[in-house]
Amino acid sequence: MDTSARLLKLLSLMQARPTWTGPELASRLEVTDRTLRRDIARLRSLGYPVEAISGPHGGYELVPGGAIPPLLLDDDEAVAVAVGLRAAAAGGMIGFEDAALAALAKIEAVLPNRLRARVGDLHAATVVDTGREATPVDPAALVTVARASQRPERLRFTYTAANGAVTERNVEPYHLVHLSRRWYLVGFDRQRDDWRSFRVDRMSDVVDTGMRFEPRPAPPDPVAFVSEGMAVSAYRFQARVTLFVPHEHAMRLIPRTVGVLQPAGKTRTTLRLGADDLDWIARYLASLDCKWRVEEPPELTDALASLAKTVLAHISRA
Repeated sequence: MDTSARLLKLLSLMQARPTWTGPELASRLEVTDRTLRRDIARLRSLGYPVEAISGPHGGYELVPGGAIPPLLLDDDEAVAVAVGLRAAAAGGMIGFEDAALAALAKIEAVLPNRLRARVGDLHAATVVDTGREATPVDPAALVTVARASQRPERLRFTYTAANGAVTERNVEPYHLVHLSRRWYLVGFDRQRDDWRSFRVDRMSDVVDTGMRFEPRPAPPDPVAFVSEGMAVSAYRFQARVTLFVPHEHAMRLIPRTVGVLQPAGKTRTTLRLGADDLDWIARYLASLDCKWRVEEPPELTDALASLAKTVLAHISRA
């Protein structure tokens, strides 16, 4: 690989991720550490602000500032960006419509005709569901959270809980999750000394403190963690039900936002779900197209019996 091609590849790598170690970059480029240092120096001479970072998370970082030359995107990346921006501009990401429309205009202005046609075909064949209610999120806060989780650096913010309680949080951000048209941050809450999830639209005064932290061992699966909070932990009543179907079958029946599923053998699955109303859980279980058995709480059995009496009474009158 000649020097020019290697520099382009190096720039592409550094734009794809905030921080790289020297050995990682040298391995990707198949060069020695000495050659890598010369290439980094060439990028700096061309105006790219590449900084060297010391410490356990040290390496090289392409930092914002000055006049950074254009991003390098291959054909598939350019199409993916344009399609995503079109979906966001159409309401697919609440709170980003205006910014997405402005960015889309800039992207499509420089797309080659062949790529513009691909984007148009994909957009014409795609329907964006904008009918479900969603809460706008501050794009600046979302970007700050995303950058801090990648570096990684601690975040400080004010959080308003569902009950209206307002608290100050100091969090080690781990991952962003986009679920049910809302954004969630999964991170380690230093005051609570435990993992927590936060709705980004309820976060305000979000500040990247610049304080780096060592990633904690055995972090939770971010999607499963948020799903459990949405489906179980946030509610007054929690139920545990045995479904008499394999785990793979149960995953097709139960959305992540409704319940948490765990295998219980080859032909059984444990379902945990929550609600503020046991009657809702009873109605949901009655709608499932499989056999099931309530394990807890006992009050759910009473709610199911009441539902059965109501259904039988309607049948008799009919």
